[in-house]
Amino acid sequence: MKIGFIGLGIMGEPMCENIIKKHDDTVYVYDVVEEKVQQLVKKDAVGCKDAVELAGKSDVIISMVPKSEHVRAVYQQILPALDKTKICIDMSTIDPAVSIEVAGQVKAMGAQFADAPVVKSQPAAVAGKLGIYVGGESEVYEQVKPILSYMGENIIHMGGNGKGLVMKICHNALVSQIQNGVNETLHLAQLNGISIQEFATAISYGGGQNFYLDSKKDVIERKDYQTAFSVENMAKDVGICVNLAKECGFSMPGESNVAAVYDKAMQQGYGGKDFSITYETVGE
Repeated sequence: MKIGFIGLGIMGEPMCENIIKKHDDTVYVYDVVEEKVQQLVKKDAVGCKDAVELAGKSDVIISMVPKSEHVRAVYQQILPALDKTKICIDMSTIDPAVSIEVAGQVKAMGAQFADAPVVKSQPAAVAGKLGIYVGGESEVYEQVKPILSYMGENIIHMGGNGKGLVMKICHNALVSQIQNGVNETLHLAQLNGISIQEFATAISYGGGQNFYLDSKKDVIERKDYQTAFSVENMAKDVGICVNLAKECGFSMPGESNVAAVYDKAMQQGYGGKDFSITYETVGE
């Protein structure tokens, strides 16, 4: 089974590299940045000149691109190359409605489609220990699970097309609100003479302990905001959540407050920095 991977960004590149290491057949790669393609060609992938060539040569086509408009563009390009022998897996984090739309287009060509967004950040992608939420038919899930296991160790089927993305958006919305709560209360503690490390230790003794604080306390203390997951990407996910809630007629004032924080962080020019830099945004 030949696999094609489209999108070799901060997450896509290590995800694809794990497939190359673990899969026993050809892995084709494509990215708009040729240098990214050549980096993986050096690691035994086969480069393609465009997404259409990749789709034609691959049995399973995986996409990992930034936004809804990029997913639409990729699948519009490759639709003519799809048929009943192909399975498409989009691992991008996008609007669930767009994913459902694309799934319908892919299925109309006879191919299968699953959304399979990931959780955790770049270090987990490098280690092959991502969490993966899958939306699609049960039969398709069973077919693609072995491939997804090259990239992740916790893989769960959430239901039909789009449901993996709904779960991913809910997950990141919760992370964003935990993060904002940590940022605000940590600032309040510091204003009253409690250090970052003292705060983190004290929180660990009670019900407030959380992964964000445990993993980011040292980063925040050093002000070393090297990107594991960017402000821009989290801002996108928060925006999708706010829009999804509106579509459902549901009010999420907590997430709307987080959205305002991320809007400010983007205005401050923090888009390319790690999302933990919102600690600075909250403090200004």
